[in-house]
Amino acid sequence: MSVKRLLSEFVITGLITFVVAAAVSYVYSLLAHRAGTVDWETAIRMAIILGIVLTWGSHRKPRS
Repeated sequence: MSVKRLLSEFVITGLITFVVAAAVSYVYSLLAHRAGTVDWETAIRMAIILGIVLTWGSHRKPRS
């Protein structure tokens, strides 16, 4: 397991999570409050947490 591969998976997972969380919070704000604002704090927090957890989980499962 190389560090470069681990970091690249973390960054890719984090970016995808960040974009999806930002889009979901924008749509929710638009529909529920008619404000159309993005909750950046939640999007960044989810990107970091899921980036770590999903990357760690994919490297922990046994390889066949």
